Amino acid sequence: MARKTKPVEAVSSETLGDETSGVLEALPVRTSADKKKAKKSAELQDESKLKKKPVLGILAGERVITESSDDAREFYNQSRFGTLTDNGKVELSLLEALYLIEKGRLIVKSEQGRVISFESYVKKSRSVEPNFWIRYIVFKDMRNRGYIIKTALKFGADFRVYDRGVKPGEDHAKWIVFPVHETSVYTWHEFSAKNRVAHSTKKRLLLAIVDDENDVTYYTVAWTRP
Repeated sequence: MARKTKPVEAVSSETLGDETSGVLEALPVRTSADKKKAKKSAELQDESKLKKKPVLGILAGERVITESSDDAREFYNQSRFGTLTDNGKVELSLLEALYLIEKGRLIVKSEQGRVISFESYVKKSRSVEPNFWIRYIVFKDMRNRGYIIKTALKFGADFRVYDRGVKPGEDHAKWIVFPVHETSVYTWHEFSAKNRVAHSTKKRLLLAIVDDENDVTYYTVAWTRP
């Protein structure tokens, strides 16, 4: 049986500290324009701290190979994007690279040294993998929710997903994921086969249904005994 589910996002709360009347009285009176100016200045400072120079990568077949730099290795060390090579570079999948391109963290060039635009990159990737865009929508959604998502070809699935706070190597993946478009049709045999894959790998099965607006709905699937 299938059950519709949406991962629950944690909501953080803040507690304001007490302020004495003496402190408040000592503060200068600021106009609305002053407050807006100060807020804008703080936002610009935060952006300058967070903004990093994009890492360079080369599209090589079905992979993107980054430069050898600390910023590139940070992709792997902090968020487990790609795999580290012996020469200190990071090898990214086409999906991982596109996500980092969209986030402004990566610039991809051809082997001839020409910068590849987002649209051109997607076109090239779809020629290699017809279901690329549907898979990317799910990959992006999971990453944005804070999950580490990796390929699961050896399990016979599209992706394996780790629980929040867990990195590959620290524990096993919690789910295997099959992305499909809402208009796709599967036979009961195909549906059962996906469930058997999850059961044999001792993982939970998620069907990620992508609609025409690129929104994703997840369904958990499990065996039941009558």
